[in-house]
Amino acid sequence: MEAVGIIAEYNPFHNGHLYHLKRVKEQFPDDVIILVLSGNFTQRGIPSVLNKWEKTKIALTYGVDLIVELPYIFATQGADIFAEASIAILKELGVTKLVFGSEENQPEKLKQLATLQLESPIYQEKVKELLDKGENYPTAMSQALKEISKTTVTKPNDLLGLSYTKQIIKQKANIEVITIARTNDYHEQNSSHSIASATSIRLALKEGKDISHQVPKETQKALEEQAVFIEDYFPFLRYRIMTSKDLSQYLGVDEGLEHRLQREIQTAQNYQQFVNQVKTKRYTESRIARMLLAILCGITKEEKKQLPTVSYLRILGFRTKGRLWLNQQKKKTTLPIYTTFNPQELGFQIELRTTKVYSCILPPAKMQEWIKKEYQAGPIIKKDCEEHQT
Repeated sequence: MEAVGIIAEYNPFHNGHLYHLKRVKEQFPDDVIILVLSGNFTQRGIPSVLNKWEKTKIALTYGVDLIVELPYIFATQGADIFAEASIAILKELGVTKLVFGSEENQPEKLKQLATLQLESPIYQEKVKELLDKGENYPTAMSQALKEISKTTVTKPNDLLGLSYTKQIIKQKANIEVITIARTNDYHEQNSSHSIASATSIRLALKEGKDISHQVPKETQKALEEQAVFIEDYFPFLRYRIMTSKDLSQYLGVDEGLEHRLQREIQTAQNYQQFVNQVKTKRYTESRIARMLLAILCGITKEEKKQLPTVSYLRILGFRTKGRLWLNQQKKKTTLPIYTTFNPQELGFQIELRTTKVYSCILPPAKMQEWIKKEYQAGPIIKKDCEEHQT
């Protein structure tokens, strides 16, 4: 038996994710499926519409064997940091295959471009030159690749896949990259298809539209109970920005951006308007969103310095197959494995703080329930026979 890795945010878990999982199980029926899962906040700098325990329960229900949390400090960073931590976790757990959705579905191309990024001094010089001209990092990277190799990647999943591939090479991980062709457009805002992007599903949710044909029934049930959106946190963000004595201490607030933030927050009517007023050619919307999230959650540059790499593995859930694999890997891993909250770890302290922020928009009883889960709950356990086949 070997282990197949998946890296996901499941924001929310939809029919496309279910299709992906089914394909993985069809290709590798005997292997254990290990998921590295973002928690309550995601790489785009927004909250997950469902909390991490709901996401864990859903993922186990539809066939994942073992779920490990991607800590907040890495889950809410740019693609390279997100990928570095995710691959480190999968490597620690003995994963030998990584499967992800891809627009171009060309893993060899990703490997060639990743190698170029790591080994070509000309590429590094070109990226620096473009950054100095005021380009943002994704644009600089894409243009540099195109100029040197005459090809590039531009779609979100392939860009993230390129970061995964680069980290596999960099970390000398014995992990094979396997891609599954995406069946929808990541950027679509409106879709009536049964397989739609997470972006369009979140938009439909906010607008009160029916998404029951686009998500499995377990997701639908969870969303009917509670779903959160970044707009809900705007009053708290405004308060943090207007009353903070030193915004520059927070992660991502660089190059005098604190002055721009303090000026624009006074006129912005809502979260999206604020982001639009702050973003520039150099600072993309995603980068601004991640910076604002760090301010909202009080994440400082110093804390990120103290957590440069993954320092532990936190298990969110498992089924029988996953438990057996975990017991086997405990003898080999170099990092501590936790199934309960450890207040001595800075990463856990940050998880508790960000969970409090995530929960603050809820009614008091529900807020207390979610906060208690953070430091009281152990992994969610499901028997193999409890897996849904639909």
